[in-house]
Amino acid sequence: MSSYSRPPAPGPGAGAEERRPGWVRVVRAPFVLAARIHRPARPGRIVDDAIRLAQIARTAIGLLAGFWLVLAYPLREGAGVVDDKFTEVLVSAGLLLVIGPLGLAAFVFSARPPGPAFYRARLRGPAIAIGSLLATVLTMSFGLPYASMVGPLGALAGLFVFPFALASAVLCVHHAFRAADVHEVLPPLLSPVLVWSLFVVQLFDDAPVDAPLAVRVLFLVAPPLSVTALSVWELRRLRMSYGITLRRALGRENG
Repeated sequence: MSSYSRPPAPGPGAGAEERRPGWVRVVRAPFVLAARIHRPARPGRIVDDAIRLAQIARTAIGLLAGFWLVLAYPLREGAGVVDDKFTEVLVSAGLLLVIGPLGLAAFVFSARPPGPAFYRARLRGPAIAIGSLLATVLTMSFGLPYASMVGPLGALAGLFVFPFALASAVLCVHHAFRAADVHEVLPPLLSPVLVWSLFVVQLFDDAPVDAPLAVRVLFLVAPPLSVTALSVWELRRLRMSYGITLRRALGRENG
């Protein structure tokens, strides 16, 4: 039996936000806005509980493994784990700014008619996510340095923009620029391309810890291998449970 579920509808606690203290809403505001922008929102898309739980489990295992690595081995001189992870997220987001639009364009134009017109109508969500991230990068690069010179107003802008930028970078990578809004097969297709591209970038970077070579190699190849394996399983589950395949999505099932 499949574990298909539609996106959850607002429940009895939907009005709880209005009952929260004002300062809580202010602190949550950049994260809530980032989530609304970067989470897929197409009605009727397939939300599979098993896939979602597998993704959460893989992320949790990765975090625990990274925590163990930091505790088990000394840091390199001058290395900062937090800085390295923040840089990794930003690099991932930058790679996705290139890979995402190219992947979406290849998918849309590879579909047989009337597929291209059908999928172009679904590009609004990914376009919003990509545009938001670009606007955030430009704001942090050019707007905030200027705003910092105008006093308290600039400081307040930074207090909103920095957490929004971090949440946006994490969510846009996790949701692959809302690619599921176009089709369910796109996230498991784009994710391996992203992590292997990041793998190539990390080949030229030093590990933050002074660990044996075998351990460094393991932690370098484990993320792309695990994401690829999970994506293959996700595509198989979509095919076996819902009859969804890439060929069918492109209208090329009969040739």
